[in-house]
Amino acid sequence: MSDLILDVRGLHKSFRLSAKQQKIEKTKQKVKVAVNDLSFTAHRGEIFGLLGPNGAGKTTTLRMLATLIRPDAGDALVDGASIVKEPERVRERIGFLTSELKLEDCFTPNYLYDFFSHLHQVPAEVRGVRKQALFSRFGIDRFAEVKVADLSTGMKQKVSLVISIVHDPDIIIFDEPTNGLDVITAKVVTDFLQELRGRGKTVLVSTHIFSLVEKLCDRVGVIIDGAMALCGTLDEVCQGKSLEDRFFDLYVERMGEDA
Repeated sequence: MSDLILDVRGLHKSFRLSAKQQKIEKTKQKVKVAVNDLSFTAHRGEIFGLLGPNGAGKTTTLRMLATLIRPDAGDALVDGASIVKEPERVRERIGFLTSELKLEDCFTPNYLYDFFSHLHQVPAEVRGVRKQALFSRFGIDRFAEVKVADLSTGMKQKVSLVISIVHDPDIIIFDEPTNGLDVITAKVVTDFLQELRGRGKTVLVSTHIFSLVEKLCDRVGVIIDGAMALCGTLDEVCQGKSLEDRFFDLYVERMGEDA
């Protein structure tokens, strides 16, 4: 059996810009191409990083892979299921965590975990054991009945992470997993991502942080202005330079000398 679990093929996505958005973007163009013919693959048991600046198209790419938005063209196979033709099958196979996920202030971690477990049809006997393990792993157990409104930012992120994997998916997609976190919580999250890889899970992360890619990722795709500039192992991408220096080489090549 092939270890290929994610096969992204020529994804393309554009958005119409309002007059206000055109002013913010400092452009007269009415359409913005967010993702342009993007292709890459990821394999079982690896952490794959999408590295790029803000506005490069990383979040749009992940939202397409999570079936939250449809591509204008192209497709991706997630463990054999098409994001275009079989979105329900894709959702069964993935966990998706994004900073855009806002937990309702009036609910508790206990309630949210049970609610999302029910959505994913996790059997009750499995739900309890898994909840106990995850809540203990992330220190949520002491705050299980505390309303989200009263949780710290770091604890909210931990709860978000846990409810995104209630169904124990084989593919976990994280958009900027350490954004806004203190160093302690960030380490808890990155250690867990490495633990997931050790369990044979595939982890796809987007980030603009070079050190995070260097610490975590087996392979990396450098995405600039919606397109894949280079993809490979860290050694293949860096070519003897630091990741930061290599990234800026690619950025200047892609965007021009005035970048």
